[in-house]
Amino acid sequence: MIPWLRSGAFPPIDTALADPNGLLAAGGDLSAERLLAAYRQGIFPWYSVGQPILWWSPDPRMVLFVAEFRMPRSLRKLVAQKRFEIRVDSAFRRVIEACAEPRNDEGGTWITPAMVDAYSELHRRGHAHSVEAWQGDALVGGLYGVAIGRMFFGESMFTRVPNASKVALVHLMELLDRHAMPMIDCQQQTEHLARFGARPIPRREFADGLARLVNSTQPPERWNHSPEGEADRP
Repeated sequence: MIPWLRSGAFPPIDTALADPNGLLAAGGDLSAERLLAAYRQGIFPWYSVGQPILWWSPDPRMVLFVAEFRMPRSLRKLVAQKRFEIRVDSAFRRVIEACAEPRNDEGGTWITPAMVDAYSELHRRGHAHSVEAWQGDALVGGLYGVAIGRMFFGESMFTRVPNASKVALVHLMELLDRHAMPMIDCQQQTEHLARFGARPIPRREFADGLARLVNSTQPPERWNHSPEGEADRP
């Protein structure tokens, strides 16, 4: 059994179930305050339409250290070709709505309308960000996530043109390096992210590193330095 959240705090992450891996609690709400409290503790929401809100903290945890990012040679060449204009935070809601669209090989989506609204509110408050790939006036790929202190929590990505989201990921890594943010929480283990250097680490190790990064006193930099966006760079 897992606890049902009402107005109280989250249970300790080491009480999460082993099967399904990381299921910690259910219920509660998607208010900005609760979401930020969850992320600060290494907890994230993940559920489908028709389910209660489910909160997770899996063990091990998939992370991507900025210093370990691997860019395939083919992707490096693509970035150098400058096929996409990369913008930051210019169309956050459009990005999350695109990520919510059903994929060809999937029947549904975990990004519910309530999640779209909740993360759009986090964006309004300066905690959620999007990195977008554009071709002319067309949004062709991108990703979004949550930033707290010096920690970035990756949420989802989409592409409508081959490799657009990968180029957005390269730009995200440049941003994180510039902002002295050394780690991305990838949440779930996927082969796609493993190809870029992501790897699983024990939950306790993740929680210890997270505590240092989210409580950093280093002032955050603006993510979007140019309202018009800036071209991608090799």
